[in-house]
Amino acid sequence: MIARNGGSAADAQHIVGEFISRFSFDRAPLAAIALTTDSSVFTAVGNDYGYEEEFERQVLGLGVAGDVFLGISTSGKSPSVLRALQAARSKEIVTLGFTGSVANSMAGLCDHLLCAPSTKTAILQQIHIVAAHLMCGIVEQRLFSHATQAACR
Repeated sequence: MIARNGGSAADAQHIVGEFISRFSFDRAPLAAIALTTDSSVFTAVGNDYGYEEEFERQVLGLGVAGDVFLGISTSGKSPSVLRALQAARSKEIVTLGFTGSVANSMAGLCDHLLCAPSTKTAILQQIHIVAAHLMCGIVEQRLFSHATQAACR
């Protein structure tokens, strides 16, 4: 599960596409979802509970122990991302975070946190997508190493 706000929500969808389709070679699809894409859920939760609970309720409803949640916030202060990270931890979901270099609240909520060395949103977004691509490559290699070995023969 991946969550990110604003225009950067498209980056969450991009990363999910890499997992479900393919990143660097053909392989079985991996379960992944961008929590920004279901407009009916988004508007229902926003209307009934408030924007801060948009991702939290989806994590609680969809996630199970052992899943992975990636919360991305350039400021590290996004209430909707912070609440989703808290919800993920309460369900024993592995928590990853991408943020900027300013001290923020994500540090105590993430099992693994990338604090990119900038405070400029555009630079952070560029670093985050590179990190996401690295993550996709590592996941493919670890889960499908037999496929990469066969492709190299």
